[in-house]
Amino acid sequence: MAETPATARFRLVVFDLDGTLVDTRRDLAQSTNALIAELGGAALDEGLIGRMVGHGVAVWLERALAVSGITPFPPNALERFSAIYDERLLNHTRAYEGIPEALEQAGDIARLAVLTNKMRRATIKILDGLDLARFFTEVGGVDGPYPPKPAPDGLLALMQRAGATPQETLLVGDSPIDLHTARNAGARICVARYGFGYIKSPPEELEGDEFFMDRPEELTAILGT
Repeated sequence: MAETPATARFRLVVFDLDGTLVDTRRDLAQSTNALIAELGGAALDEGLIGRMVGHGVAVWLERALAVSGITPFPPNALERFSAIYDERLLNHTRAYEGIPEALEQAGDIARLAVLTNKMRRATIKILDGLDLARFFTEVGGVDGPYPPKPAPDGLLALMQRAGATPQETLLVGDSPIDLHTARNAGARICVARYGFGYIKSPPEELEGDEFFMDRPEELTAILGT
């Protein structure tokens, strides 16, 4: 990976995983519904499950089980889901079209990292399996030393290690959680509107300095602006 040019606008670009780099929705939904079936609940729509993803598996899994009629949250549900999902990580999951090329170009401009509310082990397996791990200097997951997004701690730590200021840092993500994470850290945000977690933000949550992209190949122009 090339050194960050001294004239680059951004020194650090941090990516969300689910719905930003890779489309994991089907594998997540099928794994969730497999657990729900084991527990005797009603299967949920794939799109509904996709909209729940983002806050971390413990939060959205509890929500999904509740919607399917399973309450209280079973004490072993998280461990059982992890075992089910671990066998399905790459059944249908693929990088979004244009992501490898966008990362190749972005890596010539800035240091790249991943910050996700997914378990790091699963994240690494997905990145390795899709030949994306080579683009990133660091990968942070929800099981790391920092609280999950939208807490800014993980992003701030990445910025410190990269020697990047908030204005030199761009967080790329598809959900409101990523927008709030960037705001909490004082960083810039690029919203990936193609992701399955994208929800149009209320006008009062936007400050006018956000970047938006509808295809991964638009990232290079954003980094160069």
